[in-house]
Amino acid sequence: MRILAATTAGAGHFGPMIPVARACAAAGHDVLVAAPASFAGAVAAAGFEHAPFDDVPTDVMDAVFGGLAQVSREEANAIVIGEVFGRLDARAALPGVSATIGSWRPDVIVRDPCEFASWVVAERSGIPQAEVAIGTTAFAEFTHPLLETPLNELRELAGLEPDPGLLHLRAVPSLSCVPRTFDGSVDRDDPTFRFRDPANRATEARLPGTWGNPDEPLVYVSFGSVAGSLAPFAWVYPAVRDVLAGLPYRVLLTTGRGVDPNDLGPWPANIRAEQWWPQADVMPLASALIGHGGFGTTMIGLAAGLPQVVTPLVSADQFFNAERVAETGVGRSVDGDLGNIPDALGDVLTEPSYRAAAERIAGEIQQLPDVAEAPAYLRTVAT
Repeated sequence: MRILAATTAGAGHFGPMIPVARACAAAGHDVLVAAPASFAGAVAAAGFEHAPFDDVPTDVMDAVFGGLAQVSREEANAIVIGEVFGRLDARAALPGVSATIGSWRPDVIVRDPCEFASWVVAERSGIPQAEVAIGTTAFAEFTHPLLETPLNELRELAGLEPDPGLLHLRAVPSLSCVPRTFDGSVDRDDPTFRFRDPANRATEARLPGTWGNPDEPLVYVSFGSVAGSLAPFAWVYPAVRDVLAGLPYRVLLTTGRGVDPNDLGPWPANIRAEQWWPQADVMPLASALIGHGGFGTTMIGLAAGLPQVVTPLVSADQFFNAERVAETGVGRSVDGDLGNIPDALGDVLTEPSYRAAAERIAGEIQQLPDVAEAPAYLRTVAT
């Protein structure tokens, strides 16, 4: 098969697609990644050929994001989902995606759920498509009312009839690494192909050197690869450093490539800060995880059976993930005041029910089909 993977320029959006795309390539299928021109480095680093399409002009995007600090969290999410993904990104991508699909003629399109140019072009061209989830079903349902107007405008630009209630979008087959218990889906006829990514399990357990007291519990802290490097959230690393300094835990904190930990020091003796370290290699050694509810960090913690403390920052999906962490008993949600992290952390480390709930979900993940079975599923979609 010829498989086109279409994504927006976000690590949290492309990341969940990578194991599916690699499984397809390993099975002998041709894989091409359609992504904004600015995302060329990320596509190349993942090992794929890139079919670029236009980015939204920088000044336009800067104006939109520059205004988010002046509105409520709810308004900010509506702007990002509806205006950025549904209107600006999709319209900028439409000509390039149309050209790539017209010339390359994929057998199936695999989409980031927030990349909508490929959605309308696939429908217009009669090409089967599927999406790779980047969150829970509840988050996807939350986005639909915010997207209906801009996506029907996009459909008009593409020469398609309106899609009231986005029923066509809702019917797109889905692949997801979210287990049903965490997703909240209890439908026996669940149409989603759920898989496990072996990369979420460590090949070796290792840490970046030695620090602190090795007899104290190891706590892994990550706020993802993007959020902490954004100006409105620059406070998060100094704040978490201050609330964890001197506590009876050995803390490994990663900032992502956009932040230099040396600029945030000095770091207390019980905390080691790195820009990056393989998360999967930390998991077998960690006793708990502190995160912002980002999809990748939350899922790797679930796969490892770790209790979690989640402090969502801004994106709606982070709050949905934090809510599910609390509802499933995997951990605690701390919204807003990082000063509450020590109490929540102490709770998840000392109350056995959190670890037990996390290990149950980890066991459920281990029972899912390996991602290597995704190409066979996509073949059924294509036919």
